[in-house]
Parts: sequence; C-alpha cells; structure tokens
Amino acid sequence: MQASKVAIVKGERGHEPVFRALDLIDYESALSGWKQVLIKVNFITVETWDTGATTDPMVVEAIIKRLKNLPVQILVAESDATMTNTDKAFEATGMKEMCRQNGVQCLNLRHVKDRVKIDIPDCETLPSITVPRIVTESAIISAAKLKTHMATKVTLGMKNMFGLLPDKFKGKYHARGISKVIVDVNTALKPALTVIDGFVGMEGRGPSGGTPVKMDLIIAGKDVVAADATAARAMGFEPIEIMHIRKAFEKGLGNIDEIEILGSKLEDVKRVFKRN
Repeated sequence: MQASKVAIVKGERGHEPVFRALDLIDYESALSGWKQVLIKVNFITVETWDTGATTDPMVVEAIIKRLKNLPVQILVAESDATMTNTDKAFEATGMKEMCRQNGVQCLNLRHVKDRVKIDIPDCETLPSITVPRIVTESAIISAAKLKTHMATKVTLGMKNMFGLLPDKFKGKYHARGISKVIVDVNTALKPALTVIDGFVGMEGRGPSGGTPVKMDLIIAGKDVVAADATAARAMGFEPIEIMHIRKAFEKGLGNIDEIEILGSKLEDVKRVFKRN
C-alpha cells in the first residue's frame, strides 16, 4: 500500500492551522467530482469545544471557508445519541450560529426520512447499515475530536463516523461490539477527509467526562486510518493496541505504519494522555 500523507499542524486556535493542514494534504483532490460535502461533527454532549468534548465551530468554519473555493453544497451534520439531542447541541455549542453566519445548513440525521441500506461484505458484525441517502450522496469530512474513550480508548476520525447512523438509541450497536461496528461503518462509508480538532483535546474519562487538554493541534489526512493512527500516537497510544484501528488496517482500509508526516514532527507535538 502506498504511504498515506497526514498533516500535523501546531498553532493557536484559529482558522490558519486548519487552512495549513488542509492545504498540506491537497484537500481539493479528495473532493474532486463531488457536488455535495457533509461535514460530520462530534456532539456526544451539549458541552462547548473548550471542554474537549465537542468539535470546535472554529475548525468547522475554517473547513467551510476552504470549501467555498469549490463548486459544492455544504452541510454540517450529526445524529442524536442516547444521551444527546443534536438540535440542542447545535445551539449550545455555537455551531448553529456559525453555520447561519456562513450560509450553511445544520442537519440532524435522525430526522431525515429518505434512507438507504448499504450491504457490508466481509463484515465484522453488521451485514448492512441503513443511513440517510444524503450521506451516501456526499463526500464526507469527519471533523473529529482528539480525545480518549472509555470503550474504544480513543475517539478520532473513525469513531466519529459511527455517528452517521441515524438511530437515537445506539446501545444496540455497543452490544454488538463497538469496535467491530466502527470498522463496519468505515468499510461502508469512507470519509474523503479527516480533520481532527486538537485545539483542546480530552484525556481520562472520555468521551465526555474527562479533563480538557490544550494541545493547539490539527491533524488531517485523506486516509482515516492513517490520520487516527497518527493522532493516537500524538496521544501516547500505539495504534495496534486500539482494536478498531488495528482491524481497519488489517482489512486494508488504510495505513498505520506507511505514513508520511507533513508539517510538524510527531515527537514535537506528542503528549501522553491519561487513560480511563
């Protein structure tokens, strides 16, 4: 497999670090031919970005500003979770207001009725998933968060894709083995780009009960497995010890070792995050 390029950009919270990361990985080529882009944010809670729990509107706004150069319609999307009302989270986090200012629609995937079934050959646990048709007709950007997770060790680009499933009560997926479900979702729906928001990350009892960590960091790539592997290393984890990253690599969904780092050096940004 050819080496995957992953950008690591260190910088104070703002648009510029995101712009630099996107430019380093040639984001335009990843979106070539698409008429619509869906930016998938992480709203596990209604807490704001500075808690380390949710995607920073600043990061999403920077992505939107870069996409304005392209002939694409832009959507920002998330779905309800067992403990979270996405519509309230859009409001409370400031994401809705940012989208309004930029003329972009916020979409709660749970309320989209037009859905399609996607079969998953050689699945880990889900033979198929059902998602809103708009998800399958869009280039997906996983605008993830740099944080720990009690069940999966980390929440990054791949885990963020799990939220594309429109079901409110997602416990049934956890019961099937959440790491396996994450691999199946990423097999069926590959993000065109992954942008990991590490301006403020979270360590300890993530994904919502941990401690904020100011990292001033953006990690981005076209290969979600490579982006997650790089982000995991920046947090002091070995990617091979994270089940969904390892399984995705073993299935050929992306690289964990053949990675060309662009921008800052990994050793210059690494910080060992506290585990759960």
